[in-house]
Amino acid sequence: MAEVTDADFATEVIGAGLPVLVEFTADWCPPCRQMAPVLSALAAEEAGRLKVVQLNVDANPETTNAYKVLSMPTFMVFRDGEPLRSMVGARPKRRLLEELADVL
Repeated sequence: MAEVTDADFATEVIGAGLPVLVEFTADWCPPCRQMAPVLSALAAEEAGRLKVVQLNVDANPETTNAYKVLSMPTFMVFRDGEPLRSMVGARPKRRLLEELADVL
């Protein structure tokens, strides 16, 4: 799964041609680590329809603050450069897919 930074967020997420699911994550966050295999599987299954990326909040405070992210993991869905939805907390893949159904 790709990682994005403050430096390339505009290019990789805002300028993306596909909807983008961004996981705001941190190394010290156990639920974030729990989500890694779920997001990797989602990225593989939805390739071509959805881009899945991670942003480390500790290393990228500018983007984290711009979107007022306070809890990890926070998932944000962007389409056409706009944040459509924000979801906080780990969740099973089935639930994540349900929450993304109207975006895909």
